[in-house]
Amino acid sequence: MERIERIREFGGWLERYRHDSETCHCPMTFSVYLPPQAESGPVPAVYFLSGLTCTDDNVRVKAGAQRYAAELGLALVMPDTSPRGETVSDAPDRYDLGQGAGFYVNASRPPWATHYRMFDYANLELPALVERALPLRPGRRSITGHSMGGHGALISALRNPGLYRSVSAFAPICNPVACGWGQGCLGAYLGDDPAAWKEWDATELIRAGATPLPLLIDQGTDDEFLAEGQLRPEALSRICAERDVPLTLRMQPGYDHSYHFIATFIGEHLAYHARALADMP
Repeated sequence: MERIERIREFGGWLERYRHDSETCHCPMTFSVYLPPQAESGPVPAVYFLSGLTCTDDNVRVKAGAQRYAAELGLALVMPDTSPRGETVSDAPDRYDLGQGAGFYVNASRPPWATHYRMFDYANLELPALVERALPLRPGRRSITGHSMGGHGALISALRNPGLYRSVSAFAPICNPVACGWGQGCLGAYLGDDPAAWKEWDATELIRAGATPLPLLIDQGTDDEFLAEGQLRPEALSRICAERDVPLTLRMQPGYDHSYHFIATFIGEHLAYHARALADMP
């Protein structure tokens, strides 16, 4: 881990790191906010997975999360959305595939399979790395995310029972096997068999019997991608009702898909995660 930036914020430190990833086989960059409480001992962490076209920089600059994290004594871990670099496969004519669009899956199809292992990176390699090197309490993790990152947060919690203590999402892609973004990325990364895609779809995982943590989701009613059918919270809501899965889906009137929406509710999400992390033995 090479620290490449350190900025004082709200009594704590916003830091940025670069390291050579064994999972993605390329250098990876991520940011961490350490609250002032971390100077006295290890603190729990909330992982934030960002959306299409984003890097770790978007959330740390636009969401206003660090102020709440400082008050609550939470670290924030903010990974990038994909592997990057000249040797990493890309689709430069598309914003929704390739670099910036890792979709938090483990690609199995060439040329993507070499580098695009974002599920294992975000859930295995990165937590092990930061908990070893930084004042974070091992195993005390929660996860959230936005859009593609909301999808990533949901499947991370569903596919890794016990890894996270709580999960939430902002405008997540809830049913990617049934929307254009999901079909494009999953088809490219995993191949042409839609049955294989279902293992990376929160709605389909619950349909197949996955037992999740309680789900907290905020969705703006004026989200342009909701209108286009890319997000499909109604599909997740139906299957949660059928399977008796606890889902709090808050349709927020007038809010769009932007970081203005995230900044409005990020404090409530971090407080939700702080309560779950504080309840641990």
